[in-house]
Amino acid sequence: MRALALAALLLLSACGAREPYRQEAYAFGTRIEVTVDGVPEADARRAVGSVLADLDALHKRLHAWQPGSEIVAINDAFARGEPAPVSADLADLLVRSRALEAASDGLFSPAIGRLVRLWGFHADNYAPVTPGAAELAALVGAKPRLSDVTVQGGRITSSKPQVALDLGGVAKGWALERAYARLKAAGVRSALVNIGGNVIALGQKADGSPWTVGIRHPRRNEAMASVELSDGEAIGTSGDYQRYFEVGGARHCHLVDPRDGNTGCALQAATVLASGAGAGLKSDAASKPLYFAGPKQAAGYARRMGVRDILLVDGAGEAWLSPSFARRIHWLVKPAVVHTLEQP
Repeated sequence: MRALALAALLLLSACGAREPYRQEAYAFGTRIEVTVDGVPEADARRAVGSVLADLDALHKRLHAWQPGSEIVAINDAFARGEPAPVSADLADLLVRSRALEAASDGLFSPAIGRLVRLWGFHADNYAPVTPGAAELAALVGAKPRLSDVTVQGGRITSSKPQVALDLGGVAKGWALERAYARLKAAGVRSALVNIGGNVIALGQKADGSPWTVGIRHPRRNEAMASVELSDGEAIGTSGDYQRYFEVGGARHCHLVDPRDGNTGCALQAATVLASGAGAGLKSDAASKPLYFAGPKQAAGYARRMGVRDILLVDGAGEAWLSPSFARRIHWLVKPAVVHTLEQP
């Protein structure tokens, strides 16, 4: 469980004359921290309470294996070859996710829940699992994708029973966008939301300085670098250190490559900083294809998914980053080797 709580990004806080209001919670299998600055504590408490209540409800709706969740109900219907009701906001998320899936050539796909389950990661307390080769090959060969899913008139169907939704690759990013919108609607103009290392900034700190977050070192319990976030920018990391197990000395992480069902960890981490419309979702989803594609193809996939600022840490601990991100990042524990990627 400790691995679940370790965030890919560590919030770097600074002492000041006036302390912001902070509240923590637990959802999506990780720690959540919402920081609000520049408003009276009573107003901050009310706004943050509304955000946390929404995130808790979202976590329950999107849970991939807990009975009673909207996702479980949809997946059960898919397995039976039947339609299922789908809420309007989830339908919109799936439409957005399908566009990102297409842009990534399927390296990001929320339709591979059966593959994730086959590796044993649909459990709060998972244990080392080695799937049967035939079962794994059959599921990979079926190529379950969101392109097999149709959403119309409040109903959702799949043309393939092998499709099972698992929104672990977008849920936190979507939740960031919802939290940002809810805080802004409540009159908050200065806030930072951290959902297990996926972070979004609202405005600046009350003193006018930017929010600063740390990018976690994938092999140490500390930040390897920091970066300042502007209003509406979001940052997220996919890493092999969050949910993983080892078999025969080989590390298998929860990041399942849709192309071959492989859970081998070629990279230690992939970090994406996104801005503009849909920044939360992009910062979460785009890190997956970059993780699987590796340094040689990362810039191309980043460009297609609409992000410019990226950082990869390969299996040897060497860093690869885009020129635009190199200009923004502040190293705290600089890798021995740092490569510059093509600018997305």
